[in-house]
Amino acid sequence: MRFGFFFLVIATLAGSLLLRAEVQPQNFDLSARPEDDFYQYVNGGWLKRTPVPPIFGSYGAGREVFERNEAALRLLAERAAAKGDRAAGVERLVGDFYAAGINEAAVNAAGLAPLQDELKLLTRLRTDSDLRAAFARLQALGVPVGFSFGPEQDPKNPAMMIAAVGQGGLGLPDRDYYFRTDERSRKTLVQYAAHIARMLELAGDKPRRARTAAEAVLRLETRIAEASRPLVALRDPVANYHKLPSAGLVKLSPRFGWEGFFAVIGTARPAEIDVRQPEFFEKFDSLFAGADKKDWADYLRWQLVHGYAPFLSAPFVEEDFAFYGRTLTGTTALKERWQHVLDSADFCVGEALAQLYVVEHFPPAAKARMLELVGHLQVALRTSLQTLPWMDDATRARALAKLEAFTVKIGYPDKWIDYSTLKFDRTSYAGNVRRALQFEFRRQLAKLGRPVDREEWNLTLTTDAHYSRTLNEIVFPAGILQPPFFDPQADDAVNYGAIGAIIGHEMMHAFDDRGRRYGADGTLTDWWTPESAQRFLERSTAIVRQFSGYSVLDGLHINGELTQGENLADLGGMKLAYAALRRAIADRPRVLLDGFTPEQRFFLSYASIWRRIYRPEALRLQLQTDPHSPPKFRVNGPLSNLDEFFAAFGVPEGAPMRRPAAERVNIW
Repeated sequence: MRFGFFFLVIATLAGSLLLRAEVQPQNFDLSARPEDDFYQYVNGGWLKRTPVPPIFGSYGAGREVFERNEAALRLLAERAAAKGDRAAGVERLVGDFYAAGINEAAVNAAGLAPLQDELKLLTRLRTDSDLRAAFARLQALGVPVGFSFGPEQDPKNPAMMIAAVGQGGLGLPDRDYYFRTDERSRKTLVQYAAHIARMLELAGDKPRRARTAAEAVLRLETRIAEASRPLVALRDPVANYHKLPSAGLVKLSPRFGWEGFFAVIGTARPAEIDVRQPEFFEKFDSLFAGADKKDWADYLRWQLVHGYAPFLSAPFVEEDFAFYGRTLTGTTALKERWQHVLDSADFCVGEALAQLYVVEHFPPAAKARMLELVGHLQVALRTSLQTLPWMDDATRARALAKLEAFTVKIGYPDKWIDYSTLKFDRTSYAGNVRRALQFEFRRQLAKLGRPVDREEWNLTLTTDAHYSRTLNEIVFPAGILQPPFFDPQADDAVNYGAIGAIIGHEMMHAFDDRGRRYGADGTLTDWWTPESAQRFLERSTAIVRQFSGYSVLDGLHINGELTQGENLADLGGMKLAYAALRRAIADRPRVLLDGFTPEQRFFLSYASIWRRIYRPEALRLQLQTDPHSPPKFRVNGPLSNLDEFFAAFGVPEGAPMRRPAAERVNIW
């Protein structure tokens, strides 16, 4: 994980009262027609006048929410820092972390000092035992070198936590970056190698030595990438589950010496382990034993410096940004120091920062209203499952049982992470990050072989929402409960079109191409009859075909297989939310607001929450690595299948926003 991709955004209803979730005609593009391009019609005015801020690769409604909350988070962190020794508990933790991070002069003076002990050890790799120990130490420092390792909820026994290992260890966003042959991709690979060399120069290598080391790193990472499965292959939960006795992992990779690895990280060899991609570990074992120790040392040095670069002195931060920000996402400027430190606090101790926030800013009324909306969507899904013509009765009964078993989490955890053993100082920012990552590694390690803690959230309080397949739960953190996503004072049409569709989206993940393979208790099992499974596959294949046909940028198409689950959830979530709205307003007088019917306001609200503008580099990165389709297609794609939308806006046959009847996707 890299801290820049994770954002603590918690609802600030006090500030949100100045804002409303509502239809905003000033954002419309009236030169576009709803039946031609609904996304452009609803958002075109906003897209035209809104630049992408220099610190972002893209900008949209979620970022707007983030910025509204960021100022409040800053005040909380600064207040905690100002208290010094007078602060206690999580406030002291946040204050010390923020004070150390905001002291840029001290961070710059420290340079690479916080990592020097480990870097020195990495120059002394002589034996397989030395190398294995280095892999273990870096994993414990939060740097997932070579492969991923950690606890997971056992998909076949979801009451228990087991160890899991999987492919990993790459510096580029995806394994395909190492193999694409188009001119732009080849250029990116050259830029990546140059970036590695510059980072190793900053770490003390002479220029020629740094270039040689970078070449070795790229060779090793390419070999690791060759052993790795493509992103689409990782979506199959059955194909990526292989629980073995730990002796089975030893048999797959006998030269690595797993007993020694587990000893260094501080745990006994697990009795069982999920080897997610067995062939990866067979190939990794050969690479571990066959590659030169000096090459491995260069790889490990690079991965360590790469992982901690955002927390080091300015030259490391700037070089890290030059590649991962400017090159990969087109971002043109670094965030301000306080923004960077807040991001880091979320990454390292997100629940500590969240505890300070919710005390002041999360009202019980928002949670109550959210639970009401969730209940209405559950009724809509129950009705849908009861009446689906293509689902047979045996499958229907199990689907309904899964729905009834849903757990709903709203706002924030009832039980927070216990940070009482974690201490920060005000002298070393990177040192604090290191302590936090070691703390989290040990906390995760302690879960092995223990019952699952169903009260844990496993999600910071972001503007996102979440469905867990193995927990069969839907989670709506506080951050999403504010305009434009949610507003207790808005009319039902607007709320159902925004947060209602998001609630429905998360519910539908329980029945998408992956979620449907988990039972009511979270067990990975095939509970569908062959007939219902085949009918579902026919329909889900149609949505893959639909989205694969969308060309987005320079001839790049959406990957319909990679985005299948999210596209299915978007389509199903909208149908559920619309059905819930119609039920909610059935006995009320029909009222036009801003000249629009409730049905029209529902679809206008849905389209408005997806407004987002991109730099080309960021859009390219999303198309290549993200399971979500770009926002325009999250709007136009599902709407073009919906009779409800056609009726609301009078979309005629043959219009771009009305797919031919034979091609429409209709699942839920």
